[in-house]
Amino acid sequence: MSARIYRPAKNAMQSGRAKTTSWVLEMAPEAPYGRDPLMGWTTMRDMQRQVKMRFPSKEAAIAWAERHGLEYTVLPDHSPSPRNKSYADNFRFGRKRNWTH
Repeated sequence: MSARIYRPAKNAMQSGRAKTTSWVLEMAPEAPYGRDPLMGWTTMRDMQRQVKMRFPSKEAAIAWAERHGLEYTVLPDHSPSPRNKSYADNFRFGRKRNWTH
């Protein structure tokens, strides 16, 4: 069994940084999604795929995976680059504008 350790990126539908400070350990999929023969719905036979554990730090997640004998992969951090924006930047002289007129 293998696991992925990552820090979740900010959701596009939220303005704050909620749930992006912790690290997540989730089990990697071992079996592909299947199809239910009766209804045709998508099914999964791998229940470990539903396990998502949150940790306060990357080191804590790695320590838990090593303690339980899991192979793990640490994915790179999604740290956004800060952009300073102000309303006055819309009217700055010499700035390229992407107007569709």
